[in-house]
Amino acid sequence: MTALMTNAASAAGDNPYPHAEEPIGTVEQVYNGALMPDLAVNTFRNIDRLFPTRTIAHGDKVSPLPQAAEPLKEIKFKEGEKNYDLYDYVALNGITGLLVLKDGKVALELYQRGNTEKTRWMSMSVAKSITSTLIGAAIKDGHIGSLSDPVVKYVPRLAGTAYDGVSVRDILMMSSGVKWNETYTDPASDRRQLLKAQISQKPGAALDVMAALPRAAEPGMVNTYSTGETQVAGEIVRGAVGKPVAEYLSEKIWSKAGMEADANWWLDSPDGGEIGGSGISATLRDYGRFGQFFLEGGVIDGQSILPDGWVAEAGSPKTLKDGKPLDYGYMWWPAWTEASKADGAFSAIGIFGQHIYINPAKKVVIVTFGAQSKPTSAAPIDDMVFFDAVSAAAK
Repeated sequence: MTALMTNAASAAGDNPYPHAEEPIGTVEQVYNGALMPDLAVNTFRNIDRLFPTRTIAHGDKVSPLPQAAEPLKEIKFKEGEKNYDLYDYVALNGITGLLVLKDGKVALELYQRGNTEKTRWMSMSVAKSITSTLIGAAIKDGHIGSLSDPVVKYVPRLAGTAYDGVSVRDILMMSSGVKWNETYTDPASDRRQLLKAQISQKPGAALDVMAALPRAAEPGMVNTYSTGETQVAGEIVRGAVGKPVAEYLSEKIWSKAGMEADANWWLDSPDGGEIGGSGISATLRDYGRFGQFFLEGGVIDGQSILPDGWVAEAGSPKTLKDGKPLDYGYMWWPAWTEASKADGAFSAIGIFGQHIYINPAKKVVIVTFGAQSKPTSAAPIDDMVFFDAVSAAAK
C-alpha cells in the first residue's frame, strides 16, 4: 500500500527532510517563470507542498552505486565558436545537481544551492517518460493487450470524445490528433487549463479538460507536444492495472531497483489520480537508478519488467502513419547531436533543466537537476553537447 502526504514535513520521522521549513512560491509562479532564484530552488525541492501527493515506496534493499575507478576530473567541450568546461555548464545552465553513471558506477556527483543526496527534486516532464515506461510494464504484465488497443478500453470516460478512435500508441507518440496548446506562460492555453483543474483539486477535473478538447487531425497523422496526453497515459495505466500509478511504479520498479528513498507524485485531487506529465519528486541518485534500469533493458535481478525491445523502441524516433519521420519516441526524446545519435542515446527532459540522459553505446547515464529562470527559454549551453563531452570523457 502507498501512503498519502500533504507536505514534506509529514514524512519527517527520525530523519526530517532538510528543506521542509523553507519558504516556497506558488505553482502559478512556477509556470509563469516568476520566481527569484533562491525561492525557485526552495520551491523545486519542495513541490510536494504544492499539491497532495502519493508516496512511491522504495524497498528494503538499496542498490549500491559504487564509485568509478576513474572519476571524471576534467570536462571541456566546444559549442559553435565558444569553449566551455564543467564549471561553465553548471553555472550557465542553472544546474543544482549532477550525476554521471558509467557502467553503473558514479563517475561524477555534485550538488549546488544547498541540495544534498537527501534532496528530492521535481521531475517536471521527466515524469512523462516514467509514465510511458509503466505502460510498457502493464503490457508485459498482460494488463494492456497491445499498443494498438483503443484508449477508451482503459479510460471509458473518454468514449464519445476526440479520444475515441485513438490508440495507446498514438498517445505515447503524442499523435492523437486532439487539439492542444502547450504554452506554459499563456493563461488561456490548454496547458494552463489543465493546471487550473489540478489546482481545483476536484476529482476528475483534469480528465474533464481532456474530454472537452476538439479534434484537429486524424489519429497518428500529426505530432503535438501535449502534457494532456500524459494525463491520459496515466489514466490508461490506472485503468489497466486497477491501482494507483504511484503504487504500480513502486511495485514494478521503485521497490525492486534498489531505490534508497521514497519518492512522491502529485495527485489531481486528494486520494485521486496521479498527474501523468509532471509532479514526481525524487533524489538525484534514485533518478540515476531509474536511468540505469532503463539502460539495462528494463531488467532487474534477471527479471524483465518491460517487453522485449521496449527500451530501444521507446527511445528511438518514430514515424507517423503517412510516413513522416518524427523526432520523438514513446515520451522519450531521441538525441539530436551527431555523437549522441550515433550512440543511440535518448533523454527524459523536463523544463527548467531536468534530464535523464541514457547512452546505450557508452553505458552512460546522466541526471541533471536544474533551476533555470523560465519554463520557455532555452539553456545557454545545449545540454546534449555537454552530455556528448561527458560520455566521451567517462572511462
